[in-house]
Amino acid sequence: MKKFKDTFQDIVRYPSAIVGLLIVLALIVFSIYTMITIPYKEAIYLWKGTEEVVYKNPRNAQPTWSNWFRKDKLPESIDVYAGVGEEFSKEVTPREKGGSQIEFNYELEYNYNELPQDIFMYFTSNYTDRNPFIVITMITPSGEEIKVFDGGIARATNVRFGQEEKLMNRLTRLHGREPETPLKNVIEGLFTKVGVYPPVVDKGTYTINVKATTFEEGSDVDAELVMHGTVFGLFGTDHMRRDLKIAIMWGAPIALAFGLTAALGTALISMFIAALGTWFGGWLDELIQRITEVNMVIPYLSILIMVGTFYSRSIWVLLAVTILLNIFSGAIKSRRAIFLQVRESTYIEAAKAYGASDYRIIIRYMIPRVIPMIIPGLVSAVPAYVFLEASLAILGLGDPTVPTWGKIINDARTYGALYQGMFYWILEPAVFLMITGLGFAMLGFALDRIFNPRLRGM
Repeated sequence: MKKFKDTFQDIVRYPSAIVGLLIVLALIVFSIYTMITIPYKEAIYLWKGTEEVVYKNPRNAQPTWSNWFRKDKLPESIDVYAGVGEEFSKEVTPREKGGSQIEFNYELEYNYNELPQDIFMYFTSNYTDRNPFIVITMITPSGEEIKVFDGGIARATNVRFGQEEKLMNRLTRLHGREPETPLKNVIEGLFTKVGVYPPVVDKGTYTINVKATTFEEGSDVDAELVMHGTVFGLFGTDHMRRDLKIAIMWGAPIALAFGLTAALGTALISMFIAALGTWFGGWLDELIQRITEVNMVIPYLSILIMVGTFYSRSIWVLLAVTILLNIFSGAIKSRRAIFLQVRESTYIEAAKAYGASDYRIIIRYMIPRVIPMIIPGLVSAVPAYVFLEASLAILGLGDPTVPTWGKIINDARTYGALYQGMFYWILEPAVFLMITGLGFAMLGFALDRIFNPRLRGM
């Protein structure tokens, strides 16, 4: 306990150590928070990006905070259920011939200079024989009434404004565009002023009116309105409309688990092997040294690439191979040199004199003397393994089912994020990787000064 207290006091003496420790603790807390709020199975399910998960998300949307730095704000996404909130009302009126007349009204305040991506209406209904009939009308701030859709709906029906061909024809006639200046899409026709070219966004209050007619007693209709803007969430979305929050948040515990497990596993196993070779000597020591020398010239990144290409891209398989290839690294030789000095110590001679076994001497007397010396290197090695996992993912060899920072960068590179100006897609995971590396590096360098007497005065 006293040693721990003295070590902590030494750490406090170095501002870099304090900053590094705070970063590492923040990453640990962030990882625990992620695992509690988004369990692993749920994260994998959300990252698959099925339609029922991502239907509310716009494609390639910037994070919401990007509006803080813009004079002209980008449109945000909207999701409202029928009868929920002041802006969306639902009125039901019984019909004399059976069934009911259901009317939805939604008021949308739109004051952006950019157009939204699209608008969707998701209808759910229950009926026995005759399905309900709906009419969707949109009233613009200029007073134009535009029929968007009319027709019968099934128990689950999706009306996407941007894909209604009849609506496109109505808008073309309404705007009276020349053949040389056609409407680009339905959304431009709905949200720009009639008769104005170049197009100007018609700002103000839009009203979406839905009239649903049911023909059976007990039959009902519910609606959900979704508008895809061009900004969404804290981290934005990707080409599959997945919320990048999932991969950004889960990237932290996966990166820490991979880095800490690889660094700790490699350090402990290689230390034990070095202690065995030093204590027993002879052919065992020679074998360990020859294996180490051969392993040191093997490009283990190439081996990892081959494993990921021909065998498995599972992150846990890659982790096991990483530990296996790094056990017999140059660290064994440096630890062997330390163990050679420890073996000649007087307390080792005393342990041998009272009959301590070989393994007791190795585990109880030799290894504890070396542990403080390997701690700085262990901490400093964590970011190297974190960047290794990210590098494999960027090369397309990461686990395809696991959301990681490297996977985000790989997707961004593959789908041309930089060419399309979607810098957030790469910058967000890159910043987290840099912060992780910085935190462990600063802490590791400070610990090296604390545990290495030759560096204390530097």
